[in-house]
Amino acid sequence: MTGGVMDRLSAEAGAAPVAAAAEAEADEEADPPAADLPTPQVSERRDPHPSRMQMPQGNPLLLSYTLQELLGRDTVQVELIPEKKGLFLKHVEYEVSSQRFKSSVYRRYNDFVVLHDMLLQKFPYRMVPALPPKRVLGADREFIEARRRALRRFINLVARHPPFSEDVALRLFLSFSGPDVQNKLKESAQYVGDEFMNCKLAPRAKDFLPADIQTQLAVSRELIRNIYNSFHKLRDRAERIASRAIDNAADLLIFGKELSALGSDTTPLPSWASLNSSTWGSLKQALRGLSVEFALLADKAAQQGKQEENDVVEKLNLFLDLLQSYKELCERHEKGVLHKHQRALHKYSLTRRQMLSTTVQSREPDAAEQLESRIVEQENAIQTLELRSYFSLYCLHQEMQLVHVYLPLTSHILGAFVNSQIQGHKEMSKVWNDLKPKLSCLFAGPNSSLTPLRPLEDGVSPQ
Repeated sequence: MTGGVMDRLSAEAGAAPVAAAAEAEADEEADPPAADLPTPQVSERRDPHPSRMQMPQGNPLLLSYTLQELLGRDTVQVELIPEKKGLFLKHVEYEVSSQRFKSSVYRRYNDFVVLHDMLLQKFPYRMVPALPPKRVLGADREFIEARRRALRRFINLVARHPPFSEDVALRLFLSFSGPDVQNKLKESAQYVGDEFMNCKLAPRAKDFLPADIQTQLAVSRELIRNIYNSFHKLRDRAERIASRAIDNAADLLIFGKELSALGSDTTPLPSWASLNSSTWGSLKQALRGLSVEFALLADKAAQQGKQEENDVVEKLNLFLDLLQSYKELCERHEKGVLHKHQRALHKYSLTRRQMLSTTVQSREPDAAEQLESRIVEQENAIQTLELRSYFSLYCLHQEMQLVHVYLPLTSHILGAFVNSQIQGHKEMSKVWNDLKPKLSCLFAGPNSSLTPLRPLEDGVSPQ
């Protein structure tokens, strides 16, 4: 092989030795040392464990999952448990319960961080959802609750993601009850390599990609961006609707309490003001009773607001988290393996020109062997990065399909919103209707001829 490399370089050297030497001298400062070049990993490929991803049947690019199948993989609850207080600090713990593993374990925020890092390390070309921000100074209950909800969305998206759901890291996170789960997670990732190294079809990923893959991904990325922007606005409005329901509950409760306070007023009434009538006493007695109905109305409004937070806002946030992870994956693809591949090709071109100049000036056997070794090393590195680039596109195409599998979640969200409105208004309407007959005693006491006022018609003044 040494002869082939030397013959090729000698031919190139004979064609343009002066130009090559000049270019090599000009680019000398830009030429990186061999140690900076990407390390070739093709030769490090090992047979994956039987439990790891095997060669799929048919076209492995196409996903056949339905939304119900994904949602049915697992449902994970993340509940806050009381803070443990120490001498100098206190921290928040969560009880994480998995239906699939029938497990319940205690986890801290940093445990989620380690799981997130392990997933990025093992699945660099997949949608790894982002974690909520770390605790800030002066974090209040609202911040802690928002982070709990975000952690629940994160772990459910992970638990329902096809490759993630079969990974040992997730199983450990959801079921390992021993001490130091973080070290256990890190140990599980040692000497394993990422998905590219363990997937049998990785070297053939290019064969499954459509010819217009770049066009498809560009169109898909624009579509996802538009969907994300629209769902972000929907989420904001849904939050305001749920918040108004909760605010309405607080107003109704206060309204009822004020009526009760008015009915409980003990200020003596002058006899000349009452004119020997018991109207005021009857009114006070009726007003005191109305607080029960208004408290019930407040409870119904609060229930509706909470239900819309859980069934509408949270589902919108879940979908937004998924869309955001796809956007971040696209950025990682462009700034990661694709950029490294292009950078390696550029480095390889510069190094070959330098070696070309060296070969022209020296034909010693040792120099030729070193030259061959470096060229082979760089070509292997470039080949590996090219394979990784195609595998990254393969994964990106699958993740795009996964996003579309989640799109029918829109109907679930709208259904939950409509049902909440129907049920909420129905229950509140019943309470209002039950309240209406009780108003009659407000206008007719034992010694009074007052009658309830009728609703005024438009344009008609009371006589």
